[in-house]
Amino acid sequence: MQPGCCVWFTGLPCSGKTTVADLVAEELKRRGLRVERLDGDIVRQSLTRDLGFSKEDRDKNIERVTFVAKLLSRNGVAVLVSFVSPYIAARDNARKETTNFVEVFVDCPVEVCERRDVKGMYKKARAGEIKDFTGVDDPYEPPPHPEIVLKVAETTPQECRDLVLQKLEQLGYVPALSAVTAQKDPEGSGGVYSKEEEEKIHKRLEDLGYL
Repeated sequence: MQPGCCVWFTGLPCSGKTTVADLVAEELKRRGLRVERLDGDIVRQSLTRDLGFSKEDRDKNIERVTFVAKLLSRNGVAVLVSFVSPYIAARDNARKETTNFVEVFVDCPVEVCERRDVKGMYKKARAGEIKDFTGVDDPYEPPPHPEIVLKVAETTPQECRDLVLQKLEQLGYVPALSAVTAQKDPEGSGGVYSKEEEEKIHKRLEDLGYL
């Protein structure tokens, strides 16, 4: 049975948390692991629709998410959580409550987040239409000691995905791709990639000078 874990993506609004978490989830599922995604927008449509955005309600929001992540992670599920979760105390509580907690700081300058904001939330917050908006009139407390820091303004989402997977492999929370390949193909007749995919990867590595 795979060990459960809770991979907690935190960062400013529009920093890229959901994008990277979705990419990691796709790869873990491809490796045959049990994966669940808990994302801010989705959870607020169901589990926490009764809550607003005051500090008290934000803390309650994270408490509920933590409880769900606790149940899943202790039962062998890789839980990928993507929330702004701006307060250190709330994230520290999630670390204590869940199994194999991994904090991922999606580090993105606020000006880059604003450029990525297709919903116009930052603009509304600066105009006073949205109150207590993280990064504008409510603080974000960066993690002092996260397991992973993603400089998303300098790296692609795919590179960020690979950094997260590498760390999870090092920690022993997910099997390395080589182990998955061996398990699926013990006779060595073919891996998790098709022949066409392998040829494309080989060509790309050659173009980059690695082969």
